[in-house]
Amino acid sequence: MGKVVLVTGVARRLGDRYAAELARCPGVDRVIGVDAGDPEPSPGYTFLRLDLRRPTVARVIAEHEVDTVVHLDVSAVGPGGRAAVKERNVIGTMQLLGACQKAPGVRRLVVKSTTGVYGSAPRDPAVFGERMQPKNLPRGGFAKDATEAEGYVRGFARRRPDCAVTMLRFANILGPAGDTPLGEYFTLPVLPTVLGHDPRLQFVHEDDVIEVLRLAAVPQDDDRTRAGTFNVAGEGVLLLSQCARRLGRPTVPLLAPALGLVAALARQVRVADISPEHLQLLTHGRVVDTAQLRDGFGYQPRYTTAEAFAEFAAAQSTGLLPPARMAAVTDRLGRLLGAEHPSAKRS
Repeated sequence: MGKVVLVTGVARRLGDRYAAELARCPGVDRVIGVDAGDPEPSPGYTFLRLDLRRPTVARVIAEHEVDTVVHLDVSAVGPGGRAAVKERNVIGTMQLLGACQKAPGVRRLVVKSTTGVYGSAPRDPAVFGERMQPKNLPRGGFAKDATEAEGYVRGFARRRPDCAVTMLRFANILGPAGDTPLGEYFTLPVLPTVLGHDPRLQFVHEDDVIEVLRLAAVPQDDDRTRAGTFNVAGEGVLLLSQCARRLGRPTVPLLAPALGLVAALARQVRVADISPEHLQLLTHGRVVDTAQLRDGFGYQPRYTTAEAFAEFAAAQSTGLLPPARMAAVTDRLGRLLGAEHPSAKRS
């Protein structure tokens, strides 16, 4: 018999695409996609409208004899405002794990998390490994939700040692659609930045996200259990200034309080959902080590950070200046400023 997989969060584009591709995998009999929203599901899997905050999920797992659960419904955005999003992320995860714990047939759990659990602080290490703790725990927003959800997942793993548990901490996901909060930021005609900061950023292409989730859910021939916690990001880093040049968009350096006001205005008029945790990322950046993904999990992302961003940039409208022209202008300005700086003259 093949696997019966329950996938949560299929109302969003990534979840719908993943459920449809998983249904075509050899060894998978059925895929049941659940969400409280009302999507237009792709053909190939069964969609059930289900709110994870309700105990109904236990009945669905039992009725369909689910043996694998892929939890994608921990999201930074959603209908109903921040309070409703937090309740879906945290309470929904608790209810799902409770249902899985009572279902002896569930033998594999895959959870989508975020590298945001490491936070972004001025005294952070240059590179975060999976065993490292953040200098400052996230105090709110999606990162705090993910931190709480991870705590519940670790508790579940202790109570159900017979169930293989895989937690995937994804860097900022980008692709041609770019339907993420950071993707919305990069679509602004002018990019507000923090004065005096040029953070290092990592991205992961949505195709790599789909493939990593597939490998975690479906048994492979190499006998890897793929259980554990893994950072997932494309190789290399990009500076925020490099991202702006590749998009052909000018930057406007602002003091941190002023940028906070701009972000609040953007959220209010629904131009971009720039949260306080994104402001921290745009100030201090974040880089994670992916050695465990390659060596322990057995996957090398096909797209580097730069290539993932290039795919995203190619799908966007041209900025105020063509990217090549923008790069030439900013590089020339940098050389002129460097030549006029007193320290440059002394050298």
